[in-house]
Amino acid sequence: MGDISLSKAVRSNLLSLQNTANLMAQTQERLATGNKVNSALDNPTNFFTAAGLNSRAGDLNQLMDSMANGIQTLKAADNGLTSITKTLESMQSTLRQARQDKSFQTSSYTIALGDTPAGTEVMSFSGGAIGETALDLNLTKTINVADAASTTSTVDSLTRDSTLDDAGFTAAGTFTVSNGTQTATFTIADEEVDTVGALIDAVNGTAGLNITASLTEDGEIAFTAANNTTGITIGGTATGGITGVTTQAVPTPVDGFVAKTVDELVKEVNDKAGPFAGNIRASNDNGKLRIENLSTQDLDVATPTGVTGETTITGNTVRADLASQYNELRDQLDKLADDASFNGINLLRGDKLTITFNETGTSSIDINTKGEEAINSANLGVETWMEASTLDSDSNIDAELAKLKLALNDVRSQSSAFGSNLSIVQNRQDFTKNMINTLQTGAANLTLADMNEEAANLLALQTRQSLSSSSLSLASQADQSVLQLIR
Repeated sequence: MGDISLSKAVRSNLLSLQNTANLMAQTQERLATGNKVNSALDNPTNFFTAAGLNSRAGDLNQLMDSMANGIQTLKAADNGLTSITKTLESMQSTLRQARQDKSFQTSSYTIALGDTPAGTEVMSFSGGAIGETALDLNLTKTINVADAASTTSTVDSLTRDSTLDDAGFTAAGTFTVSNGTQTATFTIADEEVDTVGALIDAVNGTAGLNITASLTEDGEIAFTAANNTTGITIGGTATGGITGVTTQAVPTPVDGFVAKTVDELVKEVNDKAGPFAGNIRASNDNGKLRIENLSTQDLDVATPTGVTGETTITGNTVRADLASQYNELRDQLDKLADDASFNGINLLRGDKLTITFNETGTSSIDINTKGEEAINSANLGVETWMEASTLDSDSNIDAELAKLKLALNDVRSQSSAFGSNLSIVQNRQDFTKNMINTLQTGAANLTLADMNEEAANLLALQTRQSLSSSSLSLASQADQSVLQLIR
């Protein structure tokens, strides 16, 4: 090629065509790639700056996946806490239902020990809330001479008018009442003692006599003295309207036992400081001793001769069934915590979640439960297994309700903490998205080509190329003239 000689004009046009071709190739490359800087040769500063920006944007974009997984892990934990909260509330409802239920079983016992019990008559209770060690209820109490010395004397055949208390005497006279140490004399048919009612009031109002007078349904006056060892003596000259004036002796009292009244037994069983407190409850069932089994377990009752009634009082089946429901809910609570995992991480089991926020690793967050403990029934302080006997007592139920309230507070507090962490990660995710967009936009500003400008440049270069070709043809006309001469 070096042996070919070109004229000055031809060579000038040739250089112009070559430059135009180079520019067209460059413009076509920009249009094809969309970049005005495709290599470091195009613009070293812009190329490497854009490469650095795109590299950082790529690193941040990889962290976006970690943030997205972290958000889903937090949402999975929040789902678990929400379900655990509902489970705890259901457990509370179950205990409140047990607290309100009072369907305890009862049985009534007829007590007929006779006038001279031996003093060994006891009702023995075991099982139920009492347990295996039986508790005995003594049905008798000891008596002594002073307690036994109580006497009653009766005056009969009173003459009375239509109104019983206003029955009047038909003749004057005197009436005497003696307790053995003191005698009271009453004058009949005077202004003070002129009726049966007035006589009764006079006897009852005599100080130191310690004798009580009352009118019976049969029209008799009954005189009663307690703790009296000498008897009651009734006498006098009042014959008009009073007959049967007698002296009643006091039977010789002896030490021994008497049966307690039903009311006494009820009071003893219901004594808050007594051995039966909270185990059984008693009441007077029309003269019978009614025993209420305050337990979910059967109560065994051993009765002596003279006492009739059931030997077993069944337990409260409603509370026993509620205890089983409570245990099922507690078991579901632990299973919910075990299943609240995402991508192998379960925050409710005490796992730690670490999320990195920047490409250098200097900004991150560690997420776990408070104290790094698992969320389960044991760590929440909830009864691990509810025995039916625990629901025997209202105070036990109240204590369990208090534990559930604390557990709910812990779960809600942890849910709030996870919610705060989720907000942080979501905010950081949005920030990272915007940061990636900023970096990529900055890199594009340095390297991207203006397609409109490049299209215009290509059109101009094509026009220049055509003109250069025409100019080259004109420049070679002199040589063509010589060629014509040679021909």
